[in-house]
Formats: sequence, structure tokens, C-alpha cells
Amino acid sequence: MNSKVFLVLRILLGLFVLVFGLNKLVPGGFLPMPELAGDAGAYFGALISTKTLTLVAIVEVIAGLALISNKFGALLTLILMSVSVNAVLFHATLDPGGIGGALVLLLLNIAVLYGYKDSYKSLLS
Repeated sequence: MNSKVFLVLRILLGLFVLVFGLNKLVPGGFLPMPELAGDAGAYFGALISTKTLTLVAIVEVIAGLALISNKFGALLTLILMSVSVNAVLFHATLDPGGIGGALVLLLLNIAVLYGYKDSYKSLLS
């Protein structure tokens, strides 16, 4: 992958997860969140009440800072993949109308993982 393209994708992914992670940590958030009804609302409420969403937000903020600063980016991109897949699965099954952002997150994550592929060679051999 071209190093300039990878740099742009890495920083985009970093900014994306940093902003959404901070939005989850700031009381009341700074980005509007649509009301989730039914099973989606119940599931999201359970994530909030068990502080799981706080843990996800912390992972997103750390991953965002790591990707922007290019420190431990390969590791945190791999960890962030679980957040990306879960976001897509949540929206695919419980809130299909909001899947756009989750798909962007997943595609950016896959592209950055591909950019770090040389870092994973020893892990996969």
C-alpha cells in the first residue's frame, strides 16, 4: 500500500474512533444520538448500565491516539477490529438504519490492518 494513502487512512481511522470514543466518555456527549427503541434500546441500555460502553470508549480513545501518533498502531488496530465487527453486527441485527458509520469503521479498520500486514507476518507464521 502506498505510504501516503496508508498515512491518510490511519489518521482517518484514528480521528474517527477518537471522536466517537470521546463522545461516549463526555457526559451527555457532543454528537447527537438517535433514540433506540425495542431490543436495540434494551441492549444499548445494558451496555451503559454495566459500564461496558465506557470500556469500549476507553479502547477507542487509546486506539485513536495510538493511530494518530503511530505508536502501537498495529496492535491497537487488531484490538479495534473486535469493536468494529461488534458495531456492524449490532446495527445489522438490531438497528439496520444506523449501519453506515459502522461499515465505514469496519472498512477503514480492514484497510489499516492491510497496511500493517508486515507487522503480523511473524504472528501468522
